Parts: sequence; structure tokens; C-alpha cells
Amino acid sequence: VQLQASGGGLVQAGGSLRLSCAASGRTFTSDSVGWFRQTPGKEREFVTSIWWSDGATNYADSVKGRFTISRDNAKNTVYLQMNSLKPEDTAVYYCAAKRRMAVTTGNVDYWGQGTLVTVSS
Repeated sequence: VQLQASGGGLVQAGGSLRLSCAASGRTFTSDSVGWFRQTPGKEREFVTSIWWSDGATNYADSVKGRFTISRDNAKNTVYLQMNSLKPEDTAVYYCAAKRRMAVTTGNVDYWGQGTLVTVSS
């Protein structure tokens, strides 16, 4: 199973970016898929997750109201729409998946490679 994350880049504060996480080798069914982020010297932190089966979502308080996670069943892809970006959102963003359980920082079956998001002030 491979998770391919893409969509990172440089954006000014207040701008938007959309990240994508495409899965190959496995079709998501009862998995939860999430996004995490990490900055140098800090632990990887949870951003958001979605249950593939019913679309239920969960967000970190720091991104509520600004970020939206969604899925495309046909493309086996998860998206992270990031609006009203702040400099403190700068990080390497990783997607991850967990079979049949909620995905958390310590509970992951598959990690994607990171994609760098840089928000300038």
C-alpha cells in the first residue's frame, strides 16, 4: 500500500492550498484516513481525520473552521482543503491510514511521504 501526498507549496498568510492523498494497492473501505503535520524539533501532531465508511470527521482545535477534509471514493483519494492559512501552519504534512480503527499519531498502518506547506507572513 502506498499513500502519495501532494499539493504542498508556498502561500501567503490568508491564502489557501489543497493537499491530496492518493492510495494505491488498497481500496479504502472501513479505514480512517488522516492528516498530520510536523515542524523541526517538534513531534508529529494530528490535524484531521475522516472515516471512509460514513465520512465522519475530526479536527484539531487549531484548524477547526479553516481546514476541511474530504474523500473521493472513486479516486480512492483524500483531500485537505486549507483556507485562511497562518504562518504557524507551516509544516510538513503527512497523510496516514488505519484499518478499522481511528487513525492517531501512534496508531497508523500506512504513512504517506510528506509534503511541505510554507505560509509566509
